[in-house]
Amino acid sequence: MKSALMDRAINKPQIRSAGQLTALKRDKYLYLMLIPFLVYYLMFYYLPFGGLRMAFMDFKPFLGMSGSPWVGFDNFIEFFSGPYFWRIMRNTVMISVYNLLFAFPIPIILAILFNEVRNKAFRTAAQSISYMPHFISTVVIAGLVVNFLSPSSGIINVILEKLGFDSIYFLTKPEFFRPIYIIQGIWSGAGFSSIIYYSSLMSIDSAQYEAATIDGAGRFKQILHVTLPGLLPTIGIMLLLSIGNILNVGYEMIILLYQPITYETADVIGSYVYRLGMENASYSMSTAVGLFNGLISLILVMTANRISKKISDVSIM
Repeated sequence: MKSALMDRAINKPQIRSAGQLTALKRDKYLYLMLIPFLVYYLMFYYLPFGGLRMAFMDFKPFLGMSGSPWVGFDNFIEFFSGPYFWRIMRNTVMISVYNLLFAFPIPIILAILFNEVRNKAFRTAAQSISYMPHFISTVVIAGLVVNFLSPSSGIINVILEKLGFDSIYFLTKPEFFRPIYIIQGIWSGAGFSSIIYYSSLMSIDSAQYEAATIDGAGRFKQILHVTLPGLLPTIGIMLLLSIGNILNVGYEMIILLYQPITYETADVIGSYVYRLGMENASYSMSTAVGLFNGLISLILVMTANRISKKISDVSIM
């Protein structure tokens, strides 16, 4: 009896490895399809980690990594004590908070509305129209925003003039920049983002809606008591990811729309890093700011994940 158990224990790793080899042979084409993605992440996400050393150097391109002098935390100290630190932190956090308050719920509402449409042809057409802006280039969207808000020929100012108001050059007014950025973000991204929530709605058991109907629940109560609870896990995960990216504002659109006169409300960490690295060639400082941004984002997502795990069953790790 003992010898049989010992033989089984000895052979167990061999059986497991044989099973893994069989699974590998069976799914070899799937693993081959993974190779391009692994190479992509290795080249553009993991190998660049070595460049983070520049944050602790006075990097000189002609001297390279090995010849540039080490300065420790001097770049971080200069950034924290600089004149723009509080401005870019305030702008970044405020734009992200506005996104969470106004842009985050829109895809959820859209998904629920799509789910409530019973005419399949109309629903498909409405979804396709809402998805389209996502596939438009950021540069093109920025051009549309500039044209719509043009003080001479923009449709917004044409309407204002018809109503008896003076035309406004919105893109030179710091107080208008954040609303413009949030609204264009909702228009361009809400439809595509609703796909995630709509897919989650498709997984809700139809028997729950039937039971709610039998209990006398109307469409609105079905949304409150069946649809929203079914969406909560997905909403929780997406909210965690949004909190983790609270400092990663989409700076591409900001760079295309802002001007020196609107830096007061438009300049964020991403645009500041761009100016430091690309315009001022201050590679060490831009790397230090980027590293600070990444560390804060990591702390935020881990904190939000721990809080979510304590108060609910939703977490990402």
